[in-house]
Amino acid sequence: MNSPAEIARNYVDIGVRKISLPVPKMFLLGILAGIYIAFGAVASQAVAVSIPLASVAKFAGACVFPVGLMLVLCAGSELFTGNCLLIIPVLEKKASVGRMLKSWLFVYLGNLAGSILTALAVTYGHVLSLFDSGLAKSVVSTASGKVSMSFTDAIIRGILCNILVCLAVWVSFAAKELAGKIIGLMLPVMVFVLCGFEHSVANMYFVPAGIFASSEYGIAADGLNWGTFFARNLLPVTIGNIIGGSVIVGCTYWFCYLRKKNV
Repeated sequence: MNSPAEIARNYVDIGVRKISLPVPKMFLLGILAGIYIAFGAVASQAVAVSIPLASVAKFAGACVFPVGLMLVLCAGSELFTGNCLLIIPVLEKKASVGRMLKSWLFVYLGNLAGSILTALAVTYGHVLSLFDSGLAKSVVSTASGKVSMSFTDAIIRGILCNILVCLAVWVSFAAKELAGKIIGLMLPVMVFVLCGFEHSVANMYFVPAGIFASSEYGIAADGLNWGTFFARNLLPVTIGNIIGGSVIVGCTYWFCYLRKKNV
């Protein structure tokens, strides 16, 4: 396996390649990542909804959700939360802040598009009719809970989440074989789902799916709308994800493994 120092050095080149992608490729690969994360989200809710004991249901969903990040890393796509590690090549002066922000923007927009497209597909393809529309009720309930958090709670849960997501990406780079990558990334992602931390790209599916399902299935959801989604969930969670991924993981590992002693 690759050591942490080797991962840090390797990620500089990986990050430069990511930042150097043409905008259309960034956006299209971002769409794919949004779809992949949404697949994991749909499956995690489907497996959990019919389990009566809440703790067991949460654990079952957490075991399934990592399929999304597995597809992102192994099939190939661009995920905003994982790309918070792009701060590493910036600190190494191999890329500019402007190019990093450009990459974040177009990947983020692609993630949003892919997630919403999947939410539309599962709602109006009536995938949410599973379990006598119990899945639809669960989707609406989850979305309502996410827009009901305080701004501060959403930021903190976003920080905690992306520490684990970026560690999952980091650990996957330690492995040199596919099986090791999958096993390595699964455990940190399971932990963030089990603990109820907040992932901006997953929420790009969870909340729109709840909005669409509320309308399509006639399920009341006071306070669940596009305004509360963007202002009370997506904005603070994204801020938290950047802090957790870029500052806590990215900057710390750069300082520990790449920073020159005379700097």
